[in-house]
Amino acid sequence: MTYRVVWFKRDLRLHDHAALVHAARQGPVLCLYIVEPQLWAQPDAALQHFEFVRESLVELHADLQALGGALHLRVGSAVQVLAELHQQAPFAELVSHMETGNAFTYERDLAVAAWCRSSDLSWTELPHFGVVRRLKDRNTWQRRWEAHMATPQTVLPALHFVSTPSHTPHLTPALLQAPAGLHHNPAQRQLGGRRLAMETLHSFLNARALGYRGGISSPLSAPDACSRLSAYLAWGCISLREVVQATRAALDALPPQASRHRAGLVGFMSRLYWHCHFIQKLESEPEIEWRNMHRGYDGLREDGWNDAHFAALTSGRTGWPMVDACVVMLYATGWLNFRMRAMLVSVAAYPLWLDWRPVGHWLATQFLDYEPGIHWSQLQMQSGTTGINTTRVYNPIKQAQDHDPKGIFVRRWLPHMRRVPDTWLFEPWLMPPEVQRHCGLTVGTGSEADIPLPVVDLADATRNSKAALHARRAEPGVKAGKKAIVEKHASRKHGRGAQRDVFTRDSDTPKTNRRKSAKSSSANTPPNAQLGFDF
Repeated sequence: MTYRVVWFKRDLRLHDHAALVHAARQGPVLCLYIVEPQLWAQPDAALQHFEFVRESLVELHADLQALGGALHLRVGSAVQVLAELHQQAPFAELVSHMETGNAFTYERDLAVAAWCRSSDLSWTELPHFGVVRRLKDRNTWQRRWEAHMATPQTVLPALHFVSTPSHTPHLTPALLQAPAGLHHNPAQRQLGGRRLAMETLHSFLNARALGYRGGISSPLSAPDACSRLSAYLAWGCISLREVVQATRAALDALPPQASRHRAGLVGFMSRLYWHCHFIQKLESEPEIEWRNMHRGYDGLREDGWNDAHFAALTSGRTGWPMVDACVVMLYATGWLNFRMRAMLVSVAAYPLWLDWRPVGHWLATQFLDYEPGIHWSQLQMQSGTTGINTTRVYNPIKQAQDHDPKGIFVRRWLPHMRRVPDTWLFEPWLMPPEVQRHCGLTVGTGSEADIPLPVVDLADATRNSKAALHARRAEPGVKAGKKAIVEKHASRKHGRGAQRDVFTRDSDTPKTNRRKSAKSSSANTPPNAQLGFDF
């Protein structure tokens, strides 16, 4: 029997699944997910990612069973698995969504494409997001994104399934065991699966969006005010087009007096515009995962790596309470709001002067919603190595004063801070010794101290790091390299030369494309940092 293999990757759903619809219209299908040990051995993989995927696969398998089919699981390299399956029961076509993943998946897909050619087999790859493969420039990109998002969602036709070859071992998602060596599965992380994705979407659109404007910057309010859809989008439990269209429909249904609700949804919609913009950067230039986007910044931080600074950051012992509380929350939940993510990277890049690559791998394992295209381009933007963004440095003391003025967040995640009087809440290292004794606390160096001293002088280290970055930026060769990066990666409003930045610089509520004028925009003005694009 002639059939087609639908290869599921980071698209773990049946709804609005263009690859499955395409294959089903041609005839019988076999739905396949490949557990790739090499993929899960990469430095950006974590146990929480695998478990979230496994939970999503369990639900996907059940949904396929309800339609008379199954999700077929295989373990091994993609080429090996596909070759064995083709040998056992030859198939007519391989169908999947395009993937913009990490370096491993990029090389893997090249290998799969080569195997397909050698096997005289067609591999049909369909767009998953509004990301364009082999895009020459950004001049038409926005119109193409809008067209994709306006296209009706795909609807499954009647499905006809083929059975797996009898001599192939049967493995169900519930029986999956995590590959050895994976670590970090936060007890309070979000669980996977489409049903939870839809519940999260509806709760946000119908209720929680009222707190979006003004609520997403503070780590206190953000867990409820943010949509919390980022993990479900990253692993494909829900499609971006589905979210965009649902948001637009919710906006259209609001009564005129629902101004606060409308403001929240408008703010959310403006962030959705940027999702594919950042993924497109990695699609157009896969190398930005491992090298500076602007090569003029090579060697800026690499030779000054400091193991002690990195250890202080990753252990939540920098001495700056807001930073350390964010790290503890991240370990516990797998999630952090956008401003605090940006603050972590800013602290790593400037006062701690750490190269973005090891920091990026650590954060990738901590973010449940890790999306490579957004993650790596945002890390570079926040670290100042894109060459086209202004330097944006977050002061962790000011961030605490602005977004946790009573210390509720800090004291929730750092138990020792509960004994620190409000006077020294933001700078506990200034507590006199007699106050420390009265509170039963020690502030100092070493693991025995309840509260660590800051690893560096914040003002001096920040000043020196900015001076080093700006000195490099002022070099003629570095200036000259900026134009090509703008042409390749910067966003356009409508056509050539009209750069736009839809986010305001300091507000937590960005402006939409339609409200931002070309005159006030600049390729050098970054949007509010969206590391992981947590929304």
